[in-house]
Amino acid sequence: MGYRRLNDKLRHDQNIVVNDKRILRLCRKRQIKSNLKYRYDGCTRPSKNPAFIAENILNRKFDAELPNEKWVTDVTEFKYGTTFDAIHKLYLSVILDLCDRRPVAYVLSDYNNNDLVFRTFDIAVDENPDAHPIFHSDRGYQYTSRVFHQKLEAAGMIQSMSRVAHCTDNGPMEGFWGILKREMYYKKKFHTKEELVQAITDYMDYYSNNRPQRGLGVLTPMEYHKKQLLAA
Repeated sequence: MGYRRLNDKLRHDQNIVVNDKRILRLCRKRQIKSNLKYRYDGCTRPSKNPAFIAENILNRKFDAELPNEKWVTDVTEFKYGTTFDAIHKLYLSVILDLCDRRPVAYVLSDYNNNDLVFRTFDIAVDENPDAHPIFHSDRGYQYTSRVFHQKLEAAGMIQSMSRVAHCTDNGPMEGFWGILKREMYYKKKFHTKEELVQAITDYMDYYSNNRPQRGLGVLTPMEYHKKQLLAA
């Protein structure tokens, strides 16, 4: 983790409050470095024949006062295997709450298809039956399908989509992928699907319950979520 993350952990876990620069100086002295984020210049390609396209209702307004007010979602890809000829792919679909940055629901699958996205959405609705958020995604074919739009309408949600080739319209989701892969995936080799699934599952639990965030007042997503529910 970086020096800011290390300082946040000290504040959250041990109630030690020091300046970021002191942590940075000590990290440099001991040659402690965090993983660097890989440069990524691509965006999800839009569906060639979208059945439904929504306006960018979210409009980069990524703040939310209450849980289940704004949800963002996306799918990302992981690879595992032992040789170049035996590389396999695993896909992770996540719905993220913009209030407390908690993963509302997530699903892993061997295939990046409608079923992956639909299952993620169904889990989120089942666990949050009273939620009627703005639901934001890119223009991937799963999200532009008529069936998915009908599922959103049935759940009483407002659909919002990023503009074409504007990844920053879904900035918090892209940021989450960067955090997850930098802390759990980059510079590591996963030989089997079971190893990768376990690593992702463990990290999702760690992120929700043990990873404090400065933007949440040095609380974990679930700690902040419970705090907001008590205040509502």
